[in-house]
Amino acid sequence: MKQIDYKNPERFDMKKPPRRVKWYLKPIIKLLVAPAIKKYKPVIHRDVDENLKAPFILLCNHNAFLDFKIATTLLGKNPANYIVAIDGFIGREWLLRDVGCICKRKFTNDIRLVRQIKNCLDMNNVVVIYPEARYSLCGTTAVLPESLGKLLKLYKVPVVTLISHGHHVNSPFWDTSHERGIDHTEEEYNMLFTKEELDTLSVDEINERIVERFQYDDFKWQKDNNIIVNDKNRAVGLHRVLYQCPHCKTEFRMKSEGSKLFCTNCNKEWEMTELGELKALNNGDTEFSHIPDWYEWQRENIKEEVKNGTYSSGLLNVTVDSLPNAKKFIHLGKGTMIHDMNGFKVTGTDPNGESFEMVKEVSSLYSCHIEYQYLFKHGDCVDLNTLDATWYIYPEGEDFAVTKMAIATEELYFDHLRKIGKTIKKGLA
Repeated sequence: MKQIDYKNPERFDMKKPPRRVKWYLKPIIKLLVAPAIKKYKPVIHRDVDENLKAPFILLCNHNAFLDFKIATTLLGKNPANYIVAIDGFIGREWLLRDVGCICKRKFTNDIRLVRQIKNCLDMNNVVVIYPEARYSLCGTTAVLPESLGKLLKLYKVPVVTLISHGHHVNSPFWDTSHERGIDHTEEEYNMLFTKEELDTLSVDEINERIVERFQYDDFKWQKDNNIIVNDKNRAVGLHRVLYQCPHCKTEFRMKSEGSKLFCTNCNKEWEMTELGELKALNNGDTEFSHIPDWYEWQRENIKEEVKNGTYSSGLLNVTVDSLPNAKKFIHLGKGTMIHDMNGFKVTGTDPNGESFEMVKEVSSLYSCHIEYQYLFKHGDCVDLNTLDATWYIYPEGEDFAVTKMAIATEELYFDHLRKIGKTIKKGLA
């Protein structure tokens, strides 16, 4: 058997020109999207002229795969190119290229993508961008890249936004094994910038308007609209996001089952109600009824660790898979990972006995992508990227939470900005 070259495998061709959607695939896409529209009955609020023609840019928030189906429907006959992470291409690169998708490795500064977007706009296409670059962890806005304003100003085409509500409630990222079955979703499809406005506004003004438009909270939307979720397993997986007990303050001992969330250290339990709120069932008051409030409390605790210079995941044993191209994952080997005040460091040995290493310094990473129970319950993981490689890193044991690493990545980056005297702007990194 031919020995695999783990250090120099075949790489995904990121330079291949983007395509327009093949004509014969358009009716197939429409047929595939139609059942979701019928099922979820989206309520559309729009101020976009129905006659708006490409080229323009569509910025969308990101909560579930339903996002793509809604966007495709609203764009109508306008040809579109979607920016998609490399794992979306696995085993179907030809198809995704033929429906106009552009490959991107998450949280990398890739000048090639800037050119790819320009090529799409020059073909009179719509370019669909999910600037949060990952599914929302708890149905609220993720940090946005500060470079976005400069990018939009560069292209000088209209910019439209699609902010969806209910997608996270129906299929939360922390458990996509089944949908919760809400009766409808709600979409805000609005003009954000005309071409003329982009000419006159500063980059800071552009970014401020983007951040303002991207404020959303799916659990608040659920309560405000009295959206009942009576799914008996509605809380399953929630412990992956809410990993620290607010009662005893212990980390990594939260579990979930059915409609309940509980701590195995102090045995406190909470019920997730049909309106998406939490209610303590024992051991005193409800610390946080609103799920995003619990999530942000965890952030404040991490922020304090970073401020004190004590943040560290500790040295974790890990399994590492690599995705150099869209054909299949390569098992890179066993190793160790630490995430601390210096950033990420992953080291190990591949099956050929050669060492591997990836270091992502704090200044190089404003956020990171994580997965829960990735690849048919393979495990929770962090994925780290260079311009030509993506590593999926699976920690072993139970004394960790990839959610904490994701939040800490952001807080470490903000701390870095403070140290170099850079002004931190709300909602941006």
